[in-house]
Amino acid sequence: MTIDPQDILNSILSSLERIDYIKPKDIPGIDLYMDQVTTFMEEHLQSSKRYEEDKILTKTMINNYAKNHLLPSPEKKKYSKEHMLLLIFIYYYKGILSIGDIQSLLQPLTDRYFQIDGPINMETIYEEVFSLEKSQVEKMKEDVIEKYKIASEMFPEAAAEDQQFLQIFSFICLLSFDIYVKKQVIEKLIDELPKKESTKKHKD
Repeated sequence: MTIDPQDILNSILSSLERIDYIKPKDIPGIDLYMDQVTTFMEEHLQSSKRYEEDKILTKTMINNYAKNHLLPSPEKKKYSKEHMLLLIFIYYYKGILSIGDIQSLLQPLTDRYFQIDGPINMETIYEEVFSLEKSQVEKMKEDVIEKYKIASEMFPEAAAEDQQFLQIFSFICLLSFDIYVKKQVIEKLIDELPKKESTKKHKD
């Protein structure tokens, strides 16, 4: 079967166009039970699924997050808006970071800002970070197109059928190397996070 690399690129760019994040205003202002949490996440993060049968979050996952101290325990089996914001962070992180790294990253955040009133709190942090999404997506699209152009010029001497596979393989390698390097940087930054201050409450 012949694969059209241009179709692949167009599909990737189209999927980037559909990237969105859950707005804080879309999260219910009331505390939710576990079933309501999983249903909400399933409905609002559908576009991030690879396969239709994939699960966004399950009860077991959420219980494990609490057990591993990634998520504060719910109050009377109910999860607040701040719990929901943390779950969204965890959802995006878990694809690239270990549980230990996610804990190291989120623990200072929850210690300092979870259920804390003030100009800087969980919601304002979430909004500030995710508000950059649109501009970052445009930069990602430019980067993907540039890597595609580089890969499409590789292996010019290969036979047509082999050339197509090798160019797609090269495109994947370029994208993967970018992820690998950034993951190394992220892990280095996490390792440099101050440990002694992680249990102190932030006072405004």
